[in-house]
Amino acid sequence: MGKEKIRFVCQNCGYSSFKWLGRCPECGRWDSFLEERIKEKNISMDSSLTIPKSITEIGESACKRYPTHIKEFDRILGGGVVPGSLVLIGGEPGIGKSTLLLEVGDKLSSSNFSVLYISGEESLEQTKLRASRLGINSPYLYLSSETKIETIAQQIDNLKPGVAIIDSIQTMFTEDYTSSPGSVSQIRESATYLMRLAKQEKTAIFLIGHVTKEGAIAGPKVLEHIVDTVLYFESEKSYQYRILRAVKNRFGASSEIGVFKMEEDGLKEVVNPSELFLSDYYPEENLPGRIIVPAMEGSRSFLVEIQALVTNSNLPIPRRISQGISYNRLCLLLAVLEKRAGLHLYNQDVYINVAGGMKVSEPSCDLGIALSIASSLNNKPFLKKAVAIGEIGLGGEMHAVGFIERKLKEAAKLGFTQSLVPQSSLRKIKNFSKMKITGIRNVREAIKTGLKD
Repeated sequence: MGKEKIRFVCQNCGYSSFKWLGRCPECGRWDSFLEERIKEKNISMDSSLTIPKSITEIGESACKRYPTHIKEFDRILGGGVVPGSLVLIGGEPGIGKSTLLLEVGDKLSSSNFSVLYISGEESLEQTKLRASRLGINSPYLYLSSETKIETIAQQIDNLKPGVAIIDSIQTMFTEDYTSSPGSVSQIRESATYLMRLAKQEKTAIFLIGHVTKEGAIAGPKVLEHIVDTVLYFESEKSYQYRILRAVKNRFGASSEIGVFKMEEDGLKEVVNPSELFLSDYYPEENLPGRIIVPAMEGSRSFLVEIQALVTNSNLPIPRRISQGISYNRLCLLLAVLEKRAGLHLYNQDVYINVAGGMKVSEPSCDLGIALSIASSLNNKPFLKKAVAIGEIGLGGEMHAVGFIERKLKEAAKLGFTQSLVPQSSLRKIKNFSKMKITGIRNVREAIKTGLKD
């Protein structure tokens, strides 16, 4: 038995001190220190050290992925679940984290591949009730209601599952710490314990993480450094459609997204998100302030609708409100339109929205945002069945963008026949005759070409 050691830990950032402090010197939060008792362990040399291997001696079969047969989820992970990986999924309460992982467990479980679902928040009967609502009844999906990490490790060692799901990491605790579950120390040590367990047992472990009111995963930032993959549900639960984004992935691209639709019987993948985000777009109406923009997320191209509303303002400082677009980017584009295109926006309220709850950050959407603002201000619609692609510089000039052909092909597939692109991007487009492509040199020329009289 080791001695107990007392220290005080900030529950906001994880900073530790041997005495209580009123204000954390690391993050500046007041009254955030709690006392924690830690059992000191006797340090001894491990006689069973692993032997380093040459990279040529390690077979490819050891890295074979497990497909979940949910294409959107597999693509976000980089092609499937990697054995021994630790994946963290975060999002608001009720957005579908547990639902998605129950469905993943059902798809993966088979006669030669068992899945263990451990819930620290629900009883076995409650989890079974939710599984029944989703139509899940696989005999190889095992349920457990446990919060002690040491007991969970024993269950994994006995069952030898291919995948284990922990719901949630904030409810887990290890007996080495006397602090309550959800504290910084418990979350950090529990995640570290599970990381070692995943590597040793070659069991892929999924962690469900709660988020704070700021939208970050509750607990220390080191939690995201420990895991191999971090997935975030971006959309709010008020939207029917859910967007799952990979913000970190050691085994695939870290910018992939997956689109899911919440229905009564669970989350359903959306194979063609372009049709989803344009479901309420009717080209024949061609209203002012509405522009279609092709965007790239990871390896996928899809179309989104950018909506703008510009109205006279009676306020000393006009409103600038954006949904789905960076506020700073909006202010920059408004300044360019004022200075380089001669638009008078200093006395106008400007509202920008991306339809469907999508968030776009790609610079190639600049032209679409600028044209939607100019279209609403002048009450002139954009060209029929047309898309706009281009990054705008501070001088109002158009910059070339990447993946131009892939974006145009996605637009042509959905029936768009015209496009405005930067002049410098025309040389990258080869043998593309499916639509009329017009090269634009600056934002003033784009407004003159794209808006009807």
